[in-house]
Amino acid sequence: MQKPQITLHVLSDSIGDTAESVARALASQFPSVHFITRRTSMVREPEVLRSIVSSHIGDQSYIFLYTFVKGEMHDAMTDLIKKGACAIDILGAAIARVERVTGQEPSSAVGALHRTDRDYFNRIEAMEFSVSHDDGVRPEDLHNAEIVLIGVSRTSKTPLSMYMAYRGIKTANIPLTPGTEPPHELFEIDPTRIYGLVSTPEVLLDIRKHRMKELGTYVPDYAEHDAVEAELASARALMRKLGCIVINTANRAIEEVAQEILRYHCTSD
Repeated sequence: MQKPQITLHVLSDSIGDTAESVARALASQFPSVHFITRRTSMVREPEVLRSIVSSHIGDQSYIFLYTFVKGEMHDAMTDLIKKGACAIDILGAAIARVERVTGQEPSSAVGALHRTDRDYFNRIEAMEFSVSHDDGVRPEDLHNAEIVLIGVSRTSKTPLSMYMAYRGIKTANIPLTPGTEPPHELFEIDPTRIYGLVSTPEVLLDIRKHRMKELGTYVPDYAEHDAVEAELASARALMRKLGCIVINTANRAIEEVAQEILRYHCTSD
């Protein structure tokens, strides 16, 4: 039997983290339902809002979750709901209750939560750093990274970097490729900040074969068992030379690997 499908579309005049967190929590409560989550941030013009919502009016399987606080955006959303849009005001009930109890009106300021949240700014800074130092780019800046991930292709370096960045940790990653020397800067930083990512040949072969199939290309030795084993052996030798912690990512969720790295990272601080 096919699962029912629901789309949760997050709308915000700021980043939209609050509503997306609610969307994820909501989806987790209905494991028998297939959820599609979308997010549109920085929606600050009623006309833009109407163009996004209007095509889904009357569709009960398409739910908008929004965080507009009063003002013209809130009014426009209220009007769209009256016309048949299926939407949930994430903050509305709580704000209305506090307003009644205190007699105070909300500020209605866009992104007010984030402007007073230092963690938010740290996260944005870390994400900018991690994006600009992905896949070996700008190795001269490695000394500014809080965490440096190294590993052969398809050991989850980039998704782990982005996850760490979301946690507010500046993360760079360096690919270890056959025939290419790692940047000399890698040997000049504290090894407790370096984490070597490894996997099993079987897992890497499977991932790499699927990757080449997706791209419709063939790379010699990229998905050959002996070559992959040699890559991993060379990577492990470098990691021993560096004296860094080695983490196996085979068949593990990004969150699980990240938590292991964070445990070491917090201990070394």
